Amino acid sequence: MATLTFDIETSALPHDAFDEAQWEFLFREADRLPDPAAREQKRAEIVQQLNLWPLTAQVVCIAMVNVDTDRGQVLYLSGDNQSKADQDSTVEFVPCPDEATLLSSFWDVARHYEHVVTFNGRGFDVPFLYLRSAVRGVAITRKDWIGYRYSTEPHCDLADQLTFYNVSGREGAARKFNLDFYCKVFGIDSPKSHGVTGRDVNQLMAEGRYIEVAEYCLRDVRATVALYKIWKERLAGIK
Repeated sequence: MATLTFDIETSALPHDAFDEAQWEFLFREADRLPDPAAREQKRAEIVQQLNLWPLTAQVVCIAMVNVDTDRGQVLYLSGDNQSKADQDSTVEFVPCPDEATLLSSFWDVARHYEHVVTFNGRGFDVPFLYLRSAVRGVAITRKDWIGYRYSTEPHCDLADQLTFYNVSGREGAARKFNLDFYCKVFGIDSPKSHGVTGRDVNQLMAEGRYIEVAEYCLRDVRATVALYKIWKERLAGIK
């Protein structure tokens, strides 16, 4: 059974993508605060969160790797038309001129896989991809990835598996940690140990440092693959 692991990076749409009514809606919670300092702080927090919502942000990169062969692609927004390969030539970096092309290329690959592995993909990556594809009018070839939460077929979300489906809530023994934390505990090279995090994506995109975003996204995927192999060997099957 072919297994695909993937991760996405997102970046907020420009300010002029929204009209006055939309900004009023986005800032409504902040503008209700009576204290001016608190109001401005809340506004700044909302702006920082724009890249987390598929109606206010776009997909700028998707990295994907075949778990069994370690081969894959990184699709990323860039004005550069030249593709490149990573150091061991197993993953090709493919620049895309726009989000619609990026999404269409991803779904063309995804349709060949029966099984998908993510970290928090059910809660973030998959619904983000679905909604952005709908916005761009891109055909979705796999509409079953939200799936039944308590099953690893066709989608194994490690954030669900490593918390045993959130069995103990936020404070219990199986509370959820981020990918960086799991990697460090299990002895995996953390994607954040190379100087770039998800919070840097907006700035990197604004500065035209597209390949750095792509390389960071690929590190996320490689870490997810390593964590998946540990889960499969040591924890899979626990009920």
